Amino acid sequence: MYWIILIFFMLLSFGVSAMLRYKFNRYSQIGLRSNLTGAEVAALMLRDHGITDVEVVCIDGQLTDHYHPTHKTVNLSPDVFYGNSAASAAVAAHECGHAVQHATAYSMLEFRSAMVPIQSISGTIMNIIFLASFIGGSFFYSIFPLQLVLLVVIGAYGIFTLFSFITLPVEFDASRRALAWITDRGIVTPQEHAMAKDALTWAAMTYVVAALSSLSMLVYYIFSFLNTQD
Repeated sequence: MYWIILIFFMLLSFGVSAMLRYKFNRYSQIGLRSNLTGAEVAALMLRDHGITDVEVVCIDGQLTDHYHPTHKTVNLSPDVFYGNSAASAAVAAHECGHAVQHATAYSMLEFRSAMVPIQSISGTIMNIIFLASFIGGSFFYSIFPLQLVLLVVIGAYGIFTLFSFITLPVEFDASRRALAWITDRGIVTPQEHAMAKDALTWAAMTYVVAALSSLSMLVYYIFSFLNTQD
């Protein structure tokens, strides 16, 4: 069952990511009527929201775009930074949506940021357990009972799952802010708005799949623990 869950969500994640790349590449071929690049869209959105301490920078990779709250940078991949399509405008505005969330102390973003250290510790614990199980085998489980190990794993996956589901409203809200702003500001036409919305929807689906995958693994380990009670 473990491998079935793992392979299923790996394939689902691959499919969603492939569709996202397809949508982005397709919409990137259609230039905006406003002819603004992603970098210009980002700078304009930040300025409209009175945010003056966030820098828009270009980073390597494809669809590596993100907002860094500590460095206060909106990091855009080259296709988005220099692109002048509905896709590049949508992604740039979405990342700026996170900057707006940060500037306005959006509660779910604050909660998510507070959980980052806890999630990091949980990840370290999981790595240690899997490494010890792989190398130590029966010796590891002779020291640490299986039920105890499963409880620790359940706790770690509980943190992962909570973090994943908290991420969803953060991402959906950033997209909502982005789409509303690029429409009200006249950055996109109605047709371009539809393309921007479609691109952001598929981007959001990657987070949905990650959350469901984490939840499925949590349920698997809970049932594994309950089976050891029989």
